[in-house]
This record gives sequence, structure tokens and C-alpha cells, in this order.
Amino acid sequence: MVSLIWGLLLLIGIIFSFLSGNLSLVNDEVLKSSAQALEMFASMFPVIVLWMGLMQIASDSGLLAIISHKFSFILKRLFPSIPEGHESLGLIASNIIVNMVGLGSAATPFGLKAMEKLQELNNKKDTATEAMITFLVLNTSGVTLIPTSIISLRALYGSENPSMIISSALMATTCATVVGLLCE
Repeated sequence: MVSLIWGLLLLIGIIFSFLSGNLSLVNDEVLKSSAQALEMFASMFPVIVLWMGLMQIASDSGLLAIISHKFSFILKRLFPSIPEGHESLGLIASNIIVNMVGLGSAATPFGLKAMEKLQELNNKKDTATEAMITFLVLNTSGVTLIPTSIISLRALYGSENPSMIISSALMATTCATVVGLLCE
């Protein structure tokens, strides 16, 4: 549905630019935006690779499992319907930890696997369970200790102090998580 909406908006914009005689502006903007996207990707890629590598080392060494175990007392209360020791709890904890360092893209595989494991516990396959909804809220609002991607973008665009966003991001994501869990 979202693809349809975006496609429709693009089509309307192109038709409008054609009718108003500004089609060359659209072409120029597409080329300029593509170059900016490539530049942004090239500058953020090393940071993402670094953190993903660190997360892989943490996973392979068992550090994520240890941290996940430490999170288990919180996760048991947030996800009472998930049996203790179920694989999904470790995946959820890993997703939360990776999101805390601001790497949503690195957290995605953990999130997808966690949802897959939660679906195995689901009796009604066409309806999300309470645990799935809670996880979605946590994943979407995710408390971020170090907003790595935002810091990289701020540095890319010449911010004098790219890491100045850390305290604001921590407050905003903490509030979003608390409100999301209360509304759920």
C-alpha cells in the first residue's frame, strides 16, 4: 500500500512538472539526489560495518547471550506469554541491544528472526499476539544510547558537534518507549 501511495505521489509530481514546464527540474533533482544518496551511503557505510562487526564479535563470543540473560528479568515482565528460555527472548534482547547503539539496520535480522520465532508460538497465524505487538513497540521506539547513524549524518553535513544529539536522542527514545508500552 505504501509503495502505491509513493508511486502515486511521484506520478502526480512528474505530471505536474510536465504541465508546468519544469520537467528538467525533476530530472536535475533526481540526479542530484542520487549523488547525495551515494555520498551519504559512502560516509555511513564504514560506521555501520564497524558496529555490525562488533556486534558479530559480541554474538560469536557469547557476549550478546550474557547481556540477553541480564535483560531476561525485564523481558519476562514485558513478555509473560513467552516461555522462559525460548529462543525469541534472546533474539529480542539482541535486537534491543543493537538498537541501543543506533544501528537499526544491524538490528533488523535479529528483529525478523524474533518475529519468526514469536509466530511459531502464535495459535492464530493471521493475528499478531500481544508479545508481537510489544516487540514491535520496543523495536520501533527503541531506547537509543548512542545514535550512531544520526551522528554520522550530522558529521557528514558539517555539524560542529555531531555527538551533541546523544542526550536529546536518549530522552526522546526513552519517552517514546515508555509511552508506547503504556499505550499498548
